[in-house]
Amino acid sequence: MVKPFEGRTALVTGAGRGIGRAVAVELARAGARTVLLARSQGELAETAHLVRAEGGEALVVRGDLAHPDRIAHLLGGVGDDLGHVDILVNNAGVVWPLGPSAAVDAAEWAAAIDVNVVSAATLTFSLLPAMLGRGWGRVVNVSSGVAERPTSMIGANAYATSKAALEAHTVNLAAELAGSGVTVNAFRPGRVDTAMQAWIREQDPDQIGAGLHEQFSRYHLAGTLISSEQSARSLVSRLPGDATGQMWNVSDPV
Repeated sequence: MVKPFEGRTALVTGAGRGIGRAVAVELARAGARTVLLARSQGELAETAHLVRAEGGEALVVRGDLAHPDRIAHLLGGVGDDLGHVDILVNNAGVVWPLGPSAAVDAAEWAAAIDVNVVSAATLTFSLLPAMLGRGWGRVVNVSSGVAERPTSMIGANAYATSKAALEAHTVNLAAELAGSGVTVNAFRPGRVDTAMQAWIREQDPDQIGAGLHEQFSRYHLAGTLISSEQSARSLVSRLPGDATGQMWNVSDPV
C-alpha cells in the first residue's frame, strides 16, 4: 500500500473529536506521524489510541488556541519528539457566540476571531520558516460554506466573519508562497455530523434565533449530514498535490 506521507509529520488542531480526529487517523493511514492538539486530554487520548491502532505515531499536545500568544509554548518540544512539522491542518474552531448581533458580547465576538483566524495564522507563521527551509509543506485551513454564502447563517456573525477572513488569509498567503514548495488551501468540510452541529441544536431558540435553530434541526432530521470520516478522506486525498490558493469543497471531484 502506497503511503504518500511516510516520513512526514502532521499537526492537526482540534484533533480531540469530529473532523480533526478523523483527519488525524486518515493522515496516520497515509503514513504520517501525527501531533494532536486540542483542549481535552481525554479526547486526545482516544484519538491517539485510534492513530496508534493504524500503526501510526501520535504526540499529544493539550492546549487552548483561544490564546494565540501561547502557541510558541505549545509547540515547544514537538520537533524534538517527531521532527519538523510538514503538514498543518488548522481545524480547531468555534461557532459561538450565536444570536442577534446587537445582543452579542463584543469580547466574545473577538475571542471567536482569535480562535478561528488569529490562532490559525499564528500557528502557520510559526511553522513556515522550517517548511520553507525544506522546500515542502502543506497548510490546510478548515473553513465553511458560510464563507461563500454569509447570509446562510443569520445569527452567527462571528463565525461567518471568521471563515471569510480565514479564506482571504489562505488565498493571500498562497500567492505569497507560490513556487516555494509550500501550499496553502482552504477546505469546506460540508455539513458534518459533529458535536458543533449538536451543540447548536441544543441551544435555546429564543437566545440564538428561531431561524438558525430550525435550520440546524432540519439538517439533522433530514438525515443528510455526512460523517467526519467521509469529510476527512476528501481533505487528505488532496494533500499530495501541488495545488495552492484553492477552496476545496468536500463534494468536488479530487
